[in-house]
Amino acid sequence: MFSYAGFIWTLVGLLMLASLAVLPFADGEAAWSWAFLYPASALLLGGLTTWRVARPRTYVTLTLQDGGVVVLLGWIVCCLAATWPFLSILDLTFTQALFETVSGFTTTGLSVVDVTTAPKVVLLWRSLMQLAGGAGLAIIMLAAIAGPAGTSLSGAEGRSDQLAPHVRSSATLVLVIYSAYALAGSLAYRIAGMEWFDAVNHAFAAISTGGFSTRPESIGYWNSSEIELVTIVLMILGNLNFVTAYLLLTGKWRSVLKNGELRFSLLLFLAAAGLLFWFVTHHGYTGLGKQVRVALFEAVTAATTTGFSTVGYTGWPAIGWLVMLLLMLVGGGTGSTAGGIKQYRVYLLIKSVWWEIKRALLPRGSVPAESIWMGERPKFIDDSDLRRTTCFVTLYLACFTLGVGIMVAYGYPLRESLFEYASSIGTVGLSIGITSADAPPAVLWTQIMGMFLGRLEFFIVFIAALHAGRIVLPIISRRKRPARS
Repeated sequence: MFSYAGFIWTLVGLLMLASLAVLPFADGEAAWSWAFLYPASALLLGGLTTWRVARPRTYVTLTLQDGGVVVLLGWIVCCLAATWPFLSILDLTFTQALFETVSGFTTTGLSVVDVTTAPKVVLLWRSLMQLAGGAGLAIIMLAAIAGPAGTSLSGAEGRSDQLAPHVRSSATLVLVIYSAYALAGSLAYRIAGMEWFDAVNHAFAAISTGGFSTRPESIGYWNSSEIELVTIVLMILGNLNFVTAYLLLTGKWRSVLKNGELRFSLLLFLAAAGLLFWFVTHHGYTGLGKQVRVALFEAVTAATTTGFSTVGYTGWPAIGWLVMLLLMLVGGGTGSTAGGIKQYRVYLLIKSVWWEIKRALLPRGSVPAESIWMGERPKFIDDSDLRRTTCFVTLYLACFTLGVGIMVAYGYPLRESLFEYASSIGTVGLSIGITSADAPPAVLWTQIMGMFLGRLEFFIVFIAALHAGRIVLPIISRRKRPARS
């Protein structure tokens, strides 16, 4: 089981080395290479050793609990190792460095780094973390290895849908689609007017719905309708379920048009953009073009949990904040790179209300068969599906409330706390100023936990922690037990 965690460490070690590719184009930054070589070497050594020593001689089928332990262990070690460049180059505290790392791998995009002074190698590393986190560390690993561990590992990262009958083929297809998005996005940004370095970084961040930018003003730095259009397209692609994207690419339009989550997503985008236009941008910005651009861009960036921005929100009326808050809580598409409660779950709960109304009007003894179209076929919904969805949403909102309460206890206004923690737990990345290097460590740790739980979807973290305890505690107790004379 632990051999798979070692493989994840190896992949992240290689990813750290890949960030050094920018050094020939960054004057005076070669001296910082050691800040990546040391942790990358440690991950490679530890990962390859663990892979070789702990690798089973025959393929072992992992349970979802085992997959959760692998994913949890892989993420924790990688996040800790990835703090080193921030600690050594930017002189951040451990809490700040861990915050930036977790924000990267969870594709949140909240940041405590001053991007105006950060070296290019650090900026690229941030974008690579989001690119890897968006695809899923387990998905990347599954594309490289074979075996029956795949379903449990991809399920542990919230990616249970498959594009092909075999898990490895499915993971490979996901990476091919994802890589094509990133390449096309980089070219589109360059054509739209960005320099190559900015284009590559923003393509990685957009397609992963991450939101890290090389500019403090984010996408608003360019004030370009062409760049905003490219960003909107990439954010929507990142928000698409990979199965839906595959159906689109293979020309299966009928199945795509029947997809309930996709229709709900489009309705959400249009309704949110309309509300923002009517109540916020129509009165707050000059020129119809600017008003439409701001309304559409901010609605899409919040609904896809990307976190890019073109304007600030401090001067917005309360209705604008409410729309953005609800979008961040609902989140993006299931089986995509986005976070939040997920549009499928919200759509399912809305449909369940309608089903209950219909059921009350049916003749006594009728047993309706309710379904939602997913992929190429309808998925029939039973009470267990609704129970799991309700439990997840309840837990999500409970953790959201707790996080907001901690922020309020530290003296932040309620409205700002609601916005900032919805952005944290939904892995969105939009900020109204609470997230900064000056924020109290306890607030940053609260956000770290929110980002981590939000990305790995709560239950798998709790299940993995309990399962790991079952494995480790008996070993510890046996060692502590005194030897019989």
